[in-house]
Amino acid sequence: MPPPDTSTLAENVPMVDVVVPPELSADALMGQRGFEAKCASCHGTNAAGQNGVAPPLVHKTYEPNHHSDMAFVLAAKNGVRSHHWRFGDMPPIDGVTNADVLMIARYIRELQQENGIF
Repeated sequence: MPPPDTSTLAENVPMVDVVVPPELSADALMGQRGFEAKCASCHGTNAAGQNGVAPPLVHKTYEPNHHSDMAFVLAAKNGVRSHHWRFGDMPPIDGVTNADVLMIARYIRELQQENGIF
């Protein structure tokens, strides 16, 4: 899959419009706090991405049948070589446990579901 063309977007702006569910599960609320602390500085508010920085996680590229929750765990633990986007490699994220990342993944999945990504 070729990287999406983001050339028409300004730098550092959200890459997608994310509709937030009216209510999140308890696990997703914990994941939201973890996401805001460890992920949002790159992946943007509500995982909408930031052009030129990091991709949106509320995107069909990250649907569960293509990127499992364990893929998020491995990405946080080991970092990721750039392959779907042209933002460079993602470094490992210090200070998160596998359980933390699984809660973050729950938050992302609930955002995805609200936005029609299954």
